[in-house]
Amino acid sequence: MDLVLSIADYYVFTPYIYPATWPEDNIFRQAITLLIVTNLGALILYFFFATLSYYFVYDHLLMKHPQFLKNQVSREIAHSVQSMPWMSIPTVLLFLLEVRGYSRLYDGIGEFPYGWFQLAASVLSFLFFTDMLIYWIHRGLHHRLVYKRLHKPHHVWKIPTPFASHAFHPLDGFLQSLPYHIYPFIFPLHKVVYLGLYILVNIWTISIHDGDFRVPQLLKPFINGSAHHTDHHMLFDYNYGQYFTLWDRIGGSFRNPSSFEGTGPLNYVKKMAEEKHNSLGGNGYKNEELFNGECTKTE
Repeated sequence: MDLVLSIADYYVFTPYIYPATWPEDNIFRQAITLLIVTNLGALILYFFFATLSYYFVYDHLLMKHPQFLKNQVSREIAHSVQSMPWMSIPTVLLFLLEVRGYSRLYDGIGEFPYGWFQLAASVLSFLFFTDMLIYWIHRGLHHRLVYKRLHKPHHVWKIPTPFASHAFHPLDGFLQSLPYHIYPFIFPLHKVVYLGLYILVNIWTISIHDGDFRVPQLLKPFINGSAHHTDHHMLFDYNYGQYFTLWDRIGGSFRNPSSFEGTGPLNYVKKMAEEKHNSLGGNGYKNEELFNGECTKTE
């Protein structure tokens, strides 16, 4: 995050906000700047990508599902906006440690003997490492001792929209993001790659709440997408993974998404609509017969 901090200081905070006597490397100044930048960045990412997803990806037919709540979208947004500032406080403390040089983040590709290969490998390593930890943290949050207090607020949304992606209890949200922040303290990672992955995981979190249940056939056995995560919201004990199905398969919590089997929430809504249409059509036909019969009798 020191790259973001440097840009923010250069263009905004040093010339316009802070007094010239306050040095840029002051820890309190860095903490305040990181808190502002983290909250603004999170809100921009959330509203920009969740809005795009809601209007261009999300199937609004899902809003007709009986488990879709009244005023759900506005409630998801309100919950997210209220939680984000609290989630950002422990997050900023970890960012501050990174900025102060305690992580293994690096600048140049040439700092390591394998250069670009190591950079590519670090991306895969990051994804698999964080997926593993998130699986166990997420599964732990379903334990009866902590579920009601921490994770249940996120499961209020049985049929989630993209705006539910960040609607967590603050501690729940931070705990599930913790693996992203732990990684660069354990493994070397390029600063730009880390920033890109941080943005990517936020977009992915939105995408698994977007109601788009399509997955390329070849990837269906491996990718934990929206179909898997929607079933998790509805069925509770399955599909805890973040990106992949690997740890759900290892942990015995994998369930093939109902949407892949034609029994998902969207299938249910379409079936109900079809039955309603047929019922109305049938009643119309009967009424027409009755009307015609009465007319004949009158004549």
